[in-house]
Amino acid sequence: MEWSWLVLGGIGIGGAAVLLWRPLRGFGREIQVGRARESFTLERERLQTQFFQAAAASGKPRGLRWTKCDFDPTVELAFDRQSRQIVALVPVTIEFEAVEGGDMEGLPAVGNQRYASAVFFFERGQWRTAGRAVFNLHPAEALDHFKNVYERIRHE
Repeated sequence: MEWSWLVLGGIGIGGAAVLLWRPLRGFGREIQVGRARESFTLERERLQTQFFQAAAASGKPRGLRWTKCDFDPTVELAFDRQSRQIVALVPVTIEFEAVEGGDMEGLPAVGNQRYASAVFFFERGQWRTAGRAVFNLHPAEALDHFKNVYERIRHE
């Protein structure tokens, strides 16, 4: 008879865990997003420098050298749908110059400013960047375009 009470108790605890899982997971996400948002604000200057250095070292776009990158103060956060990692997209305006002897040298459009979204990711409690830029799309446009990859985090 005692075992039946144990089984019923186990079923009750399991049922409660299932019912509470979603709210608890949502609460945990809110905490993680808040921490990521605050951390990005505090580390922003370092992250911008890190982005520019990584992007300039990438060799992309081919034949162009990064000379300047101006960051807009806004930021859009999203979840990567596959990894569930938090991603930040920041509007940037980028200036290039042609690499001497390259196929872009002498082209008048080289000096035009380009807009893009700088991509950052929150990994193990730290913001990082690989210098990836989504050219010709502001963050909101990039999130709409890549809606199968990113899930927008609404700012509250």
